[in-house]
Amino acid sequence: MPEWIIEHGIGETRAALIEHDTIIEARVRREGIIPAGAVLEGRLVAVAPRVTVEAGGEQFLLPRGASGISEGRTLRVEVTREALGGAEPWKRGLARLTDDALCEAPPLSVGREGMIDGWDELLEEARSGVVRFEGGELRIEPTAAMTMIDVDGWLVPDRLGQMAAWAAAGAIRRLDIGGPVGIDFPSLRSKEERKAVDEVLDAYLPVPFEKTAMNGFGFVQVVRPRSRASLIELAADRAPFEARALLRRAAREVGAIGLAAHPAVVRVLQGRPDWLDRLARQIGGGVGLRADGALTMSGGYAEPA
Repeated sequence: MPEWIIEHGIGETRAALIEHDTIIEARVRREGIIPAGAVLEGRLVAVAPRVTVEAGGEQFLLPRGASGISEGRTLRVEVTREALGGAEPWKRGLARLTDDALCEAPPLSVGREGMIDGWDELLEEARSGVVRFEGGELRIEPTAAMTMIDVDGWLVPDRLGQMAAWAAAGAIRRLDIGGPVGIDFPSLRSKEERKAVDEVLDAYLPVPFEKTAMNGFGFVQVVRPRSRASLIELAADRAPFEARALLRRAAREVGAIGLAAHPAVVRVLQGRPDWLDRLARQIGGGVGLRADGALTMSGGYAEPA
């Protein structure tokens, strides 16, 4: 029976639904980012070009607006989507006006606390955007409009389409991909072949969702609820993503260590001395930092102090 495992790490909390020793669904909640479901008191700081509220130390966009409320006024909002990470304005969190009582966000999930086996492999899938399946692979890339999934492989087109549909549905769930998703399948000649791919998606996509039927060019659009950043989007904000991943690996050490990492990752860690203090308490020794430009962003490691 599937079981949720909750892992409280430094910089983030992770949750994974495990079935037969495999991660079938995963979620991440970053420290310092207000999650969806929180109800906050805020202040309207802009009505143009985007209606923007400041609350809890963050800025949120209000897609539905704030009619009749002038700049500087206080108001109550519910966070509907957390910030996605990155500097672009559209990646800010989203919120809506509400009269509900102030409250914190619900938990990321409910389950047993522990270490999540297979998490490092899941992070590699997220950072590469490559998901392999028998007969082909998916390439997943976040864009401003939607998350794009491109299908490539060597099976005959109808078989490739069905296998890719199964793999794409699994990846959407495993990597916590919400919002609009475009899947570019190989072009299929007959209506029956396209219908077969649609049926696989209908059977395996995590509910709730809406989707279009496959068009003649092999394109399908899926829309799912989106309350937080997917693992693909988190990985796109590369330096913070790799800093948190390095802290997770380093937490397995015992005693004083140094962390060697790409300079961009070191800058993130230098900006969060509280994370380093927590790591030091966890491993029972001091933590130093060493920037190494020869390392890849994901190549950081712990070394003897």
